[in-house]
Amino acid sequence: MIQPVKIYSNNIGFASNKIADEEELKKHPVLIENTLSNRMAIGWDKFTNAITMYPARGLKGSKNSNFYEFLTMGIIPYLTGSATLMAVFNAYGSYSAADKAGAAKFGKKMALGVLFYGLAKNISKDFVTKPVKWFTGVDTEEPYAEMKYKLPENVNDTNITSLEYHKVLESLEFPRWDVKYGDEAAGEERNIWFDKIARKIGLGDNLKDSDQDVKPRVKEITVKTDLAKVFASYLWAGVGVGLALQNTWDKFFDMATAKFWHVKPFFNTVVKFGECLLSSCKELYNGPKDETRYLYKNSGKLLVGASVLTTALGVANALISRHKPSKLDSNDVIEKGGKYVVN
Repeated sequence: MIQPVKIYSNNIGFASNKIADEEELKKHPVLIENTLSNRMAIGWDKFTNAITMYPARGLKGSKNSNFYEFLTMGIIPYLTGSATLMAVFNAYGSYSAADKAGAAKFGKKMALGVLFYGLAKNISKDFVTKPVKWFTGVDTEEPYAEMKYKLPENVNDTNITSLEYHKVLESLEFPRWDVKYGDEAAGEERNIWFDKIARKIGLGDNLKDSDQDVKPRVKEITVKTDLAKVFASYLWAGVGVGLALQNTWDKFFDMATAKFWHVKPFFNTVVKFGECLLSSCKELYNGPKDETRYLYKNSGKLLVGASVLTTALGVANALISRHKPSKLDSNDVIEKGGKYVVN
């Protein structure tokens, strides 16, 4: 029987700009606590690498440029496209004064819409993953850091390493179950995590092989959660764009300033932003006051309702599992007195 790689089960939190202890990472992958600050730190580290180190390796044809780096650089066209959408209505050129005013008015809403789209799409994923974790104990987004050793590119290269961030359940074909086993050398039970999940999803206590019973259920929960997350996140992203297009933002843009060194005007901008955000929520939900057509009047309610309903149904579907581990013994399916022929 193949024994799992020994992994320390303690999570490593971020201290200032340090993600995880380098010496620990050289020994084994390190689980990272799934918090907002940690996710932001991981995102920032991946972003800085995606615009500096990874493109440089790819452009020079480095043999250490791998698929992880290729996928990480996918954020660049996403940000470039976002910047283009922000700029397209703000590039006034030689337009007339009236056209400039109209373009500026819509262009600022377009820029805000791109910002709200990205924020809503990413934040709304927690609307699905967090309830699933609360009820099942399965965190489908749990990250870990792993040190990868690179091939030497010249005679002077030794111990070239690169830090990669992955998710435990990133691949359903090859989940990183090894990082979820307890460290027996440190006195932990081998199946401590699997025992906990078994209790939460109703498989019972003191299972003989809780890891074998739990793994199929965790995979099923992950598949359903990922599906719900995709549908819900795009609907909530639409809600974000809808909020940015409300008329209440016109007054905000007229008084807003980004000059933070002017303390009082900048503070007023921050306060007004919160007020306008609340007003835009009400405006989106209630619809235009002078609109009589039902669909247009209630389009905001329909969009928000569809987002909430999709999220709720997705979570409920993830919590319902029809896959039950078999409790049958060989004596239940084989008649000892029977005759069997193998062709």
